[in-house]
Amino acid sequence: MYSFSKTICFLQVVFKNVTEIFSKKRGLSMSYEFLMTIALILLSTKVLGLVTKKIKLPQVVGALLAGLLLGPACFNIVTETDLLSSLSELGVIVLMFAAGLETDINELKKTGKASFLIALLGVIIPLFGGLGIAAIFNEGDEALTSSVFLQNVFIGVIMTATSVSITVETLKELGKLTTKAGNAILGAAIIDDVLGIIALTIVTSFADPDVNIVSVLLKIVAFFVVAAIAGVLFHKVFTKWSGSASKDLRRHVIVSFVFCLVLSYVAEKFFGVADITGAFVAGLAISNTPKSGYISHRFETLSYMLLSPIFFASIGIKVVLPKMTGELILFTVLLVIIAVLTKIVGCGVGAKICKFSNREAIQIGVGMISRGEVALIVANKGAEVGLMSSVYFGPVVIMVVITTIITPILLKVVFKNDDAVAAADDVINYNKGEQLEKEMQNLVKSKSKNK
Repeated sequence: MYSFSKTICFLQVVFKNVTEIFSKKRGLSMSYEFLMTIALILLSTKVLGLVTKKIKLPQVVGALLAGLLLGPACFNIVTETDLLSSLSELGVIVLMFAAGLETDINELKKTGKASFLIALLGVIIPLFGGLGIAAIFNEGDEALTSSVFLQNVFIGVIMTATSVSITVETLKELGKLTTKAGNAILGAAIIDDVLGIIALTIVTSFADPDVNIVSVLLKIVAFFVVAAIAGVLFHKVFTKWSGSASKDLRRHVIVSFVFCLVLSYVAEKFFGVADITGAFVAGLAISNTPKSGYISHRFETLSYMLLSPIFFASIGIKVVLPKMTGELILFTVLLVIIAVLTKIVGCGVGAKICKFSNREAIQIGVGMISRGEVALIVANKGAEVGLMSSVYFGPVVIMVVITTIITPILLKVVFKNDDAVAAADDVINYNKGEQLEKEMQNLVKSKSKNK
């Protein structure tokens, strides 16, 4: 163990010295260290991605592990900076924009009502699950201005979060993004974000008098009205403009990206809705245009080469593991179990009510497990307004890490059955076809004999 620790310390020193040597040779300031940082992130995410692929796990798991290994949670080689934070935010925006581009709007419409019910139960059941477990362990933090009950409710609010970005990347890798279950997960995750904002607003309004529930709700409704109008208008104009070109042009990609960034900015800045929701709506607006395939291909390259690896690694880099007592370890274990089960049960029951098959219901429930960066943002917001105790921040971080890593793994397991079922159906259909062909031949023979 001692020699291993010395090796890590040596690597840290080498990394910093190499960047200093390159900077001094070129007469540059140390601000250019970000080039080596990005190079290290890209290399480590790719190497670990290939390793996880080799053992038949989604490559996104490798990227998440790379972030954990590089960050303060393990070797502390890379720390979060403003540049990495901005690039990771751009990465998730591009990821959700690409998901919108690949989404079949007609299929999304079919699962619209189902997505709402799935999201609703996927918020309510985890909320009560988190409240229940917090009520058992939390005796109240006198340093906080809020009551013990509000502190416990806020743990429940953290549990309602869903990070759709992890699921989207995994479904794309598995080729299941446009399936019935995939569309339901996408729709439910977007609605889950909205319901999560409402739940967060209601709880924080009791601790922060500056928060106005009515104003927040009106802004959310206004955003979807504005986004729908902007999406329809842009779709018509873009279809007419791009359709008149005889070949694919890079200007179509640039204009599409501009629309994505503007709608993401407007969503976050003026309406308080997550920027990824604006990006997804922008993708939907372009999804059925003549150039959507070309645009999607271009963004796949941008995302694959730079932005997605940085985004997934940054999730791990942000993680700082605290000191844990025996009681906190027990609380953490139970919190993780409840985090997993409440999403599977809540979203799965919603799917079953909407006539999804048992297999699809489990797939949808598993797809909603990941809490990702969304839960961390919610937890930080609670700490700012005196709702989140520092004692329970550690268990929340660990819950986020575990649910984020296991979601891609579980998704591969539950969607693997699809291939087996499809193969079985093919065999059954083939056998039925053979049997029908034999019966037809016997019928023809019997008719010939009768003649």
